[in-house]
Amino acid sequence: MDEKLKNTGIGNSPSLLEMKNVTVVRSGKKILDSVSLKIEQGEHVAIIGPNGSGKSSLIKTLTKEYYPLAGAEGLVMKIMGKETWHVFDLRKLLGIVSGDLQQTYCRQIRVFDVILSGFFSSIGIYYNHKVTPEMESRAEEILEFLEIPHLAERLMCELSTGEARRVLIGRALIHDPQALILDEPANSLDLKAMHSFRESIRKIAGSGKNIILVTHNLQDVIPEISRIILIKEGKVFMDGKKEDILTDKNLSELFSLPVEVIRKNGYYQACS
Repeated sequence: MDEKLKNTGIGNSPSLLEMKNVTVVRSGKKILDSVSLKIEQGEHVAIIGPNGSGKSSLIKTLTKEYYPLAGAEGLVMKIMGKETWHVFDLRKLLGIVSGDLQQTYCRQIRVFDVILSGFFSSIGIYYNHKVTPEMESRAEEILEFLEIPHLAERLMCELSTGEARRVLIGRALIHDPQALILDEPANSLDLKAMHSFRESIRKIAGSGKNIILVTHNLQDVIPEISRIILIKEGKVFMDGKKEDILTDKNLSELFSLPVEVIRKNGYYQACS
């Protein structure tokens, strides 16, 4: 089952993401300030920063919800080596899960239809959607991979927060994307749901897909993530190996308060 989800063949392929001198202005405020970074295919990365630091704005720039300020010197914004993407094609390449999406899906929609809706970038399945046997087979495969086939006939509004989050991961995986982008993925999860969620993400990371995790919480960072990008005030504050970046000093500077970083069993926790 894992092999069917596996996306390998990196070779000499272009970077998953390349940004140079990307500045984004919204309502007269600079929310990204000359951001430059590159993420390679197959790389697992966490983007960490306080609330309002520009993390989610960075993701919205990747997904073409926000656009860089035109005319910036040396501006580069490439995904898989291309500067221009049709939004629908981009959604097939980047699977995205966010708290906002979960709020949108908190309604009477069957879980199986939620998974299928990823094919149409819709909220649910409608009369004009032509669902093929191949699509249904793929949805069943995803449910098995995430170990949630028992939820297929349940309604989203009946699920726990943790169950709903895993269903939305399934929706994001339906196109076999190159990368899974998780925006504050573990908000509102209790300890058991957090454990199940992290195990699902680890399984996906092991299948060969990029994991790009956006969070303010160190506990979300799974062991497979090897690189950390710290964001502060719309700028890349630090970028490097996880062991070098997640230190008391760096996190204290990032959050502007004394922070102690604790590491246990490959996971990190910050205490103030």
